[in-house]
Amino acid sequence: MSRAKIGALAMSALLLLYIALLSNTALALLETGVAVAQIMGALIVAFPIVGVWAIYVELRFGLAAERLVARIIAEGTWPDLGIETRPSGRAVRASADAAFAKWSAAAQQNDTDFHAWFNLSLAYDACGDRRRARAAMRKAIALAK
Repeated sequence: MSRAKIGALAMSALLLLYIALLSNTALALLETGVAVAQIMGALIVAFPIVGVWAIYVELRFGLAAERLVARIIAEGTWPDLGIETRPSGRAVRASADAAFAKWSAAAQQNDTDFHAWFNLSLAYDACGDRRRARAAMRKAIALAK
């Protein structure tokens, strides 16, 4: 079994233990009969639900992005972004800006082509703009369906 799978299993086990302990505390607070304690107990129940929902959304996005990457690799259409990087791996700003302009224009011209939006996502990511990279990747995933 790989280290990543062992790590994922360990984190899952810790999460389940945390939820069990948190549920016990929430039930104890809900049974007190004191309004403030009951509100705290209800919030303790609500926060893990929100957390599980957030994890689900992130996992679904990650898996969809992984499938799209596999599809693009299988097609043999992985782009060469043309972005020069420093020895640290960070993009050289001037190179990233030039490449970003190219990929942004391509995405605007081919608004329904998931390849263009995928490439734009990679360009945003190379420039360090994770929020826009995720938005472009979401659009690429939606268009690829």
